[in-house]
Amino acid sequence: MTGRLRVAVLGASGSWHSRGLISALEARGHESLAIPARRLRSIVDSGGVARVIGPDGAVLDSLDLLIVRGLPRGSLEQVIFRMDALHVLAEQGVRCVNSPRAIERTIDKSWAGAVLSLAGVPTPPTVVCERYDDAMQAFDELGGDVVVKPLFGAMGSGIVRVEDRDVAHRVFRALELERTVYYVQRTVAPAGRRDLRVLVVGGEIAGAMERTTDSWRANIARGARPRPVTLGEDEQGLAVAAAAAVEADVAGIDLLIRPDGDAVVIEVNGIPGWQALQSVCSDDLTERVVGACEALVTA
Repeated sequence: MTGRLRVAVLGASGSWHSRGLISALEARGHESLAIPARRLRSIVDSGGVARVIGPDGAVLDSLDLLIVRGLPRGSLEQVIFRMDALHVLAEQGVRCVNSPRAIERTIDKSWAGAVLSLAGVPTPPTVVCERYDDAMQAFDELGGDVVVKPLFGAMGSGIVRVEDRDVAHRVFRALELERTVYYVQRTVAPAGRRDLRVLVVGGEIAGAMERTTDSWRANIARGARPRPVTLGEDEQGLAVAAAAAVEADVAGIDLLIRPDGDAVVIEVNGIPGWQALQSVCSDDLTERVVGACEALVTA
């Protein structure tokens, strides 16, 4: 029997996920607190003690568990400050799900791709660079059909497919004005491929769905339709390996299955949503997540 835990859910307090997590935590007898990500304060008090403070003066280093459900967009300083606060809490013994290190790895597509590659997890050929000339060279080397992505982003926002060299020139020149980093990835042939989202919780497959769409981009937020799918052993192993590589306790793994049956990992989401997956999954996924978080704290 798990003892009463003091748990906070960090993110949009009124979201579907946050409401479900708070409800499941309270049903299990835990004390729960919803914290908007923009309401964190970090202080060093007169006694020289570092503290992270939430709304209404709540001292968060007394938490047993912090479930990270949302880190909104912001300036570089805002993003770094929020991650700093998570690192301070982790150093003080608060179990964060996911850990700050796992979130940092997954929020940055370049770092995530390198970590997956080093772990032997297959991903599409990718070039990350800062110069226009290098980006144009990458376009040619990757076969003249690429997907250009922002380094940070989710739900398909800011992603463009480029199949023409003149279009590549215009896209890369426009990005050059923004002083952006070019993340250029070979397109996995859209014809005949399958797009899967897998939820890995505590090193196990909690659920999976196939996302069907008429577009090359299969994001539920952009109109793709979920349907249940049974994963093969190789697909299960690949999803679990991807989550393990970035050290994520809860992860959403995006797999593309090529027409020849080979699978590659497109992305690992360290703050995954499961609302769409829940609509085609019989298991209560929120309960799975809460149960796994309990086990991490009491292990």
